[in-house]
Amino acid sequence: MKGMMQHRPLLISNILEYAAEAHPKCEIVSVRTEGDIHRQTYPQTLKRVYQLANALKGLGVELGDRVATLAWNGYRHFELYYAISGQGAVCHTINPRLSAEQLIYIVNHAEDKVLFLDTTFVPIIEGVKDELPSDLVYVIMTDRAHMPENGFDALCYEDLLADQPESFDWPEFDETTAAALCYTSGTTGNPKGALYSHRSTVLHALMLGLIMGSSIPQEAKVLPVVPLFHVNAWGIPYASPLLGHSLVMPGGALDGESLFKLMDTEGVFSAWGVPTVWMGLLAEIKKQGRKPNGFSDVVVGGSAAPRKMIETFEGMGVHVGHAWGMTEMSPIGTHGNMPKWVKELPFDKMIDIKAKQGRRAFGVDLKIVDDEGNRQPHDGKAVGELYVRGNTIVSGYFKNDEATAKAIDAEGWFGTGDIASIDGNGILSIQDRSKDLIKSGGEWISSIDLENAAMSHPGISNCAAVAMPHPKWDERPVLVAVAAGDDKPSLEELHQHMSEHFAKWQLPDDVIWTDALPLTATGKVSKLTLRQQFADYKLPDLR
Repeated sequence: MKGMMQHRPLLISNILEYAAEAHPKCEIVSVRTEGDIHRQTYPQTLKRVYQLANALKGLGVELGDRVATLAWNGYRHFELYYAISGQGAVCHTINPRLSAEQLIYIVNHAEDKVLFLDTTFVPIIEGVKDELPSDLVYVIMTDRAHMPENGFDALCYEDLLADQPESFDWPEFDETTAAALCYTSGTTGNPKGALYSHRSTVLHALMLGLIMGSSIPQEAKVLPVVPLFHVNAWGIPYASPLLGHSLVMPGGALDGESLFKLMDTEGVFSAWGVPTVWMGLLAEIKKQGRKPNGFSDVVVGGSAAPRKMIETFEGMGVHVGHAWGMTEMSPIGTHGNMPKWVKELPFDKMIDIKAKQGRRAFGVDLKIVDDEGNRQPHDGKAVGELYVRGNTIVSGYFKNDEATAKAIDAEGWFGTGDIASIDGNGILSIQDRSKDLIKSGGEWISSIDLENAAMSHPGISNCAAVAMPHPKWDERPVLVAVAAGDDKPSLEELHQHMSEHFAKWQLPDDVIWTDALPLTATGKVSKLTLRQQFADYKLPDLR
């Protein structure tokens, strides 16, 4: 017997129409490439989205067509999110930090029909346009007064919107229709595409709303430092309008000084981003001797947050939500909003739990399996590869059957490639990426644990633990570190500092000092690059 309830499709266009009606005073505040600050409310945004949808229709964009964006976080990029998917096309966000080879591959693989780009990225496209589809339409996201010279006959964004009607009849289609496309950064092989649906995106927004609603008050200002060009900025452009949050868009200025100034001026309550961004902000906070005005909540994801970072934020009264997820998961999988009993623990014990990756979000199922695929208990002790399933998780990769076959197991679960444990309270602890674990003498060493312990030393501002080949032990750990000042701690000093948490054989064999660590296109430390950089390195006992 079925229930007797109406069935309406879950469509992204409904989100912005709701926000314009329910939260008319909330704003989108944007740092523009033109150099100024721009403000507009959700009702004003909706009218411009209607105009943009009409303009896209005029360009011949139809149901299922891919429309690409190459842009920073700003109101125009936000408008594209809703106008493209609202009319049934697919919003394909491109990461500008990818290599030229990967960018060319992605645009051709996606078969993009139109490409919208910020003025910043005109030189990038001029360098690769001859290898992009010959019929690709280009639109530069600025007004006529700021249109740069370009070699690909681009249209002007504001000219496209001018004189278009401020109303649009959204088409109604099945909620499983594709809405957005995001490619992985492709550390091995070609990037792989995660194709999100309207249903998965709306459910992810509601799921994220359950999390955000308990920590971020209505009408608060939320700063997505996590880019709109990667995994839909972790879903913030969809969840925040539902919850009545104003959005503060930082554009391309993501250094600590610029972020501090913007957050301080606008009174940002919550900010979301990867650990490398927050290292820059913390340096500026130390320089200023205070935190930004109103700053009370930070969400850290993308890679494991160092314990020292969590301690520092919590110590200044900023709640830390340590989250975990993947491009293939829309991306939120777990969150760091903890129950009352955790908050009542002594500070060090609370940080112990906050340094883990949190509890699963509603709608996300987790399992860990051993090398033979057998499920392991959620007892906090058993360790295995983490698999996930849910309505916001991919069932495969876009036009890539081979990658799909490798990623999905016989039960339909997606293999994350992370090695993890889950305790009896449902708290996830990522031990490492399977490819980043260090196997020495048949025993595993977690690079994440080594990095956290090393970074708690005041002489280290950032570091990565990588495996170096050894004829006897297979692999040995080495630290590649960035010093916090002029005085660099010796290897012996680091051993003494870390020995409380590790056996002697687990400690790094060497420390290599560098001015900066290489980052991936999504702002994570690139261990692949480090392994390539130090391919000729020899451990001390082999020299």
